[in-house]
Amino acid sequence: MVNAIVGANWGDEGKGKITDMLAGEADIIVRFQGGANAGHTIVNKYGKFALHIVPSGIFYDHTTSIIGNGVALNVPKLFEELEDLKAKGVPSPRILVSDRAQMVMSYHILFDQYEEERLGKHSFGSTKSGIAPFYSDKFAKIGFQVSELFEEDSLMEKIERVCDTKNVILEHLYHKPLLDPKEIYRELMGYKEMVAPYVCDVSLFLWNAIQEGKNILLEGQLGSLKDPDHGIYPMVTSSSTLAAYGAIGAGIPPYEIGKIITVCKAYSSAVGAGAFVSEIFGEEADELRRRGGDGGEYGATTGRPRRMGWFDVVASKYGCRIQGTTDVAFTVLDVLGYLDKIPVCVGYEIDGKVTTDFPTTSLLNKAKPVLETLPGWKCDIRGIREYEELPENCRKYIEFVEERIGFPITMISNGPGRDDIIFRKK
Repeated sequence: MVNAIVGANWGDEGKGKITDMLAGEADIIVRFQGGANAGHTIVNKYGKFALHIVPSGIFYDHTTSIIGNGVALNVPKLFEELEDLKAKGVPSPRILVSDRAQMVMSYHILFDQYEEERLGKHSFGSTKSGIAPFYSDKFAKIGFQVSELFEEDSLMEKIERVCDTKNVILEHLYHKPLLDPKEIYRELMGYKEMVAPYVCDVSLFLWNAIQEGKNILLEGQLGSLKDPDHGIYPMVTSSSTLAAYGAIGAGIPPYEIGKIITVCKAYSSAVGAGAFVSEIFGEEADELRRRGGDGGEYGATTGRPRRMGWFDVVASKYGCRIQGTTDVAFTVLDVLGYLDKIPVCVGYEIDGKVTTDFPTTSLLNKAKPVLETLPGWKCDIRGIREYEELPENCRKYIEFVEERIGFPITMISNGPGRDDIIFRKK
């Protein structure tokens, strides 16, 4: 069986925790897109971790963790994370890297920084991890695939061609130092030395695993609203964040994905620029940010304070629909226990008309939130394991959200730990 774990919103929904939890029953966990530009925060018996490139199921000794072909592979970051896990007592994981994955180069990170610097106030709020330049090169067919590391005879010729293109931009647009092909070759040979023991035909490996009846988890990065086609373009990421892309980014048949678990926060948060209709500000936002997550709502990669907002029915309904959701995992519900009343964004007012359908960006930028207020439950719900034991107003909040988004909430996270979860039968 193949299950996908993806996000409904802007990212930061708590996918890492859900993957870490469900990986206990999985054989294989696959990262299928994105790179080290966003992190998954995980709390378990080994401690607290912010993973950026390593799959979130890596903490089990019975699993195989895979970097799929759709990932923007930052090789030094991968091995930095593996060393950090080892230093904290995590058993050595079994890692496989797709021979078709492409690598983030040091110059991708530089180009990301240079472009944000050039754009100034019009910047995209990039994490400056090289992601947009990486995917640009991938689709311009001048990226470097892992398999090319083992074709040294032709590699230098390609490096020289790539450097010729890049150096024109460096000299005339950014006015920065030029690339040296010999340095790029040495960089790639360093990557080869690190990654060689783990390289695998991942698509074939997963095909055989499916035939053997293995349980496979596909782990996505960010969420529906950051998808380059279906998100808040242009303030999006550079790879598809949808479960449908899991088949492509892992190399499996699309009909094998049986369950799509879409992770949705009980309130909203976002890192980076872009439309955010239910956003709140000032002390109201500061208090929610301080109480949120485990230790506050700050980006796992950047450390930047997350933008905060109330639960957005319009965005979440759309995010779940575009993912093809079968199950919703509703996270950080415990955080809201301090509120007397809980606002929920149930519609958008655009040009004097109210809609509950998520619009394109030009209309989204004009949208104002239509809020409905629900009573709070004013108590700590951590430690509760049965749905019926939750306070009445807490259950009403869950059921209100479920009815409005139109997808079943089958998992409720009420704390940061792996076991802080309520399974709800539907």
